[in-house]
Amino acid sequence: MSVLAPLAACGQDRAAAQAATRVVQPLAPRVASPDRWATEIAAAEASARRGNRPEATQRAGRITAAYEQGGARNSDEHLSAGRAYVLLGIGNAQAVRSALAAFDRATAADSSNFDAPRRAGELFLEKYNAPDARLSFEGILRRSPTDAKALLAIARVEEFEGKGNPMATARLSIASDPNYADALAFVAKMQRDAEAYDSARVYAQRAIEADAASTAGWSVLGSMAFLNGDSATFRKALAAVTASQPAPAEFYTDLAEASVRQRRYTEAVTLAQRAIGYDSLYVPAFGVLGTNQLRIGQMDAGRAALERAFALDPFNLWHKNTLDLLDKMKSFRTIDRGRFRVVAPADEADLLALYIVPLLEQAYDSLAVRYGYKPPTPIRLEFYRYHADFSVRTVGLAGLGALGVSFGSLLAMDTPNGRERGQFNWGSTAWHELTHAFTLGASAHRVPRWLSEGLSVLEERRVGRGWGADATVSYVVAMAHGKLRPISRLSDGFLRPRFPEETQFSYYQASLFCEMVELSRGAAALPAMLRAYRDGLNTPDVFQTVLGKTPAQIDAEFAAYAQRRFAQALSAVRGSSPSDSSGGKFVATMREAASKMGTDRDGARKLFEQAHAMFPDYGGEDGPAWYLAQVAESAGDTTLALSMVEQVTSRNETAWDANLFEANLREKRGDRAGALRALDRLNWIWPYDAGVHSRLATLAAAQGDHGRAVLERRAIIAMAPTDILDARYELARALRDAGDIAGARRALLQVLEEAPSFEKAQTLLLELRGK
Repeated sequence: MSVLAPLAACGQDRAAAQAATRVVQPLAPRVASPDRWATEIAAAEASARRGNRPEATQRAGRITAAYEQGGARNSDEHLSAGRAYVLLGIGNAQAVRSALAAFDRATAADSSNFDAPRRAGELFLEKYNAPDARLSFEGILRRSPTDAKALLAIARVEEFEGKGNPMATARLSIASDPNYADALAFVAKMQRDAEAYDSARVYAQRAIEADAASTAGWSVLGSMAFLNGDSATFRKALAAVTASQPAPAEFYTDLAEASVRQRRYTEAVTLAQRAIGYDSLYVPAFGVLGTNQLRIGQMDAGRAALERAFALDPFNLWHKNTLDLLDKMKSFRTIDRGRFRVVAPADEADLLALYIVPLLEQAYDSLAVRYGYKPPTPIRLEFYRYHADFSVRTVGLAGLGALGVSFGSLLAMDTPNGRERGQFNWGSTAWHELTHAFTLGASAHRVPRWLSEGLSVLEERRVGRGWGADATVSYVVAMAHGKLRPISRLSDGFLRPRFPEETQFSYYQASLFCEMVELSRGAAALPAMLRAYRDGLNTPDVFQTVLGKTPAQIDAEFAAYAQRRFAQALSAVRGSSPSDSSGGKFVATMREAASKMGTDRDGARKLFEQAHAMFPDYGGEDGPAWYLAQVAESAGDTTLALSMVEQVTSRNETAWDANLFEANLREKRGDRAGALRALDRLNWIWPYDAGVHSRLATLAAAQGDHGRAVLERRAIIAMAPTDILDARYELARALRDAGDIAGARRALLQVLEEAPSFEKAQTLLLELRGK
C-alpha cells in the first residue's frame, strides 16, 4: 500500500539515528526543560478524551502553527509539538509523519527524554508498524531495562505480532511498578480474552485500586459484566468511565470487540454504532462496525463503514485488504437456492452449488430437529479460491490456518481447489460450519468455542462417509503422555496452545466430550447445555445444572471414558519410558513392516497384521489397514482387500487413493451401489475430476437413479469440458431417462444451435418428438 511507504521509511531513518545511541550509559535524573506548550497540549489531550474533538483540534493547531513558524527551544517542546500532531492525525497522513519527526527531534535533543521514543513507538504501533515500534521501545530498555512503560509497550507489540509472551512481558512491567494501572489493565484484558474471567476480574480491580480513573480497568469489568448480563456492575463501570470521558466511544468499542470474541457479532454492530454516535471520527469503532456488518451479511453497509475507516486512517492494512477483497468479489457469482445463497468465483459457482445446496438443505433439516432451533435464512455461503482471500475475509490478513468459518447465518470457506487434492473435505467443512450456525443461535451466541467446535466435529461424524476427526497416532501418544488438557480447561487448548498440534487435538477431544455426554445422559443433554448457556449460566454452572457434576468431577469422568475408549491404542503407542514419545511398539512395527515391502512382502504383511491388531481403529493412509488392502488386492483376495480398505475410507475423510481403490474393486465385483458410494466420497474430496463424474453418471443410470445421473451430467457441463457438445448430448440422454422430455429437448437444441449437423443429437431429438 503506497501510503505506508513514507511511514516505513521514517522508521528506517530512526533506526539509523538510534544506532549511535545503543551503548548503555549511566542514567542521571532528568530535569524537564521549560515548555511553552505544556499547558496547552495537556488541555488539548484532555478535550480529546472528553470527546470534544473541535476544541482538541483547535488547541493542537495553535501549537503546530507556532512550532512550524518558530521551531522548538528544547526536547520537551519538540515532544509537545509531536503530541499535537498526533491529535491532528485523523485522516491526515502528513500530520502522522510530522509527529514522528517531532518525536525524533525530541530524542535527538535529549536522549534521556524517554517519553519521546515511547510516544513514537506507540504511534508506530497505532499505525500497524510493529518493527519500528519495537525498535523505539527496545531503545528505552537498553538504557533502562526495568522501565515499566517500555516493558508494557513491548508486551503490546508482542500481542500485535502474535509472537513472544505478552502476558509474561506485561507481568515484568507490573513487577517493576506494581501500581502501574495500564499494565494491570492490559493483563486483565488478556485474561478476559482468554476466557479466564476470575483472573481478569482480579487484575482489573487492581488497576482500579491503583488508579480509580483507569478507563482500561473499568472497561474490562464493564465488558465482562455486559457479556454476563450483570447490569449493576455494567452501570457502575459506565459511570466511572463517563466521569472522565463523557463521550465514551472507546469504552463502547472495547465492548464491541469483547462481544466479537464471544462471537456475538450482531451485538458488536450495535455497540460500535453506539461508539460512533459519541465520536464520529473514532476509527476503531468504524473498523469494528464495518468488519462485523460484513460478518452478518450487511455487505453494503459494511463496505461503507470500512471505507470511512480507511479514509480516516489510510495506514490500516486490515481495512485496505478487506476493501480490495470486496472489489474482487464483484466478479463472483451469487446463486440463490432455497434457504441458501452461494457466492463463489463465477467459473466454479454452478459446479459447487449443484452439490453444496442439497447437502446443506439436508444438514439444516437434521440439525433443526436435534437442536430445536432454526437459524435465519437465507444462509450465505462464500467460497474463496485463494486461501489468502478467505483469510482476509475472516481476520483481515493472510495466514489464517482454518478451512472455514461461521459467523452465524454467514459461512465462508475455501473452494475445494483452494488446497491440494486430499488436504481437506469440502462437504464435511461446510457441514461443520453450518452446525455452528445452530449451536451459536441456540445459545444466543454464548456457547464457549471449545463446546461449539466439539459439537460441529461430532455432527460431521454422524453423517458417515468417513467425515469428522478420528484418533491419530500423535493424539493417542499425547494422551499417553498427559499432554491433553482436562475438559474444564479445554478453552486454553484453542486460545493458548502449548504445542503446534494442540488446537487440532482440542477439536477432537471436545467432540469426544460431546460423544460421552450423549452416551451417558441421552440425546437431550447437549441441546440442554446450549439452552443453559443461553440463559446466562457459566460453564461450571452448566456442568452442575445439566450434567449433575462439578468441573473436577466432569474432568475425572472424561478421563476415565477416554482411557476405556483408547485402552488398546494407548497400550500400543506407550513408549518404554515416561519420556519416550516415539509411538511405542505400534510405530516400531509399522516402520519394520514398511522397510520389508520391497524385499519381503509376506514378512511385511505379517507385521502389518500385528500392527493392525494393536490399533485396529486407526484409519490413516499411513496405517496398517491401507497397506494390508493393497497387499491383499495384489494377491487376488478382493474380499480381504475390501474389508481392509473400508477401515480407511470409513474413518478418513480425505483418503482419495483409498476411496478410488475401493470404487475400482467394487465395480469389478459388480457392486454398483458400493462403487457409487465410494465415488461419491471422492466427490467431496475433489469435485473437479470429470472421470469420476462420468463414472457416477453411468453407475447411477445403471442403478435406475436417473436423478443422480442428471446431476453428474450437469456437473460435467459446469466444468466447461473441451467437448461441450457431447457433454450436452449426454445430459439430454440422462434427462430423457429421467422423464424430463422438455429438458432433454432444450439441451439438444443448444447442441444443434452450435452444430446443426450433430447426427446423434438430431436422432435423439426426432425420438423425443415422437414421444
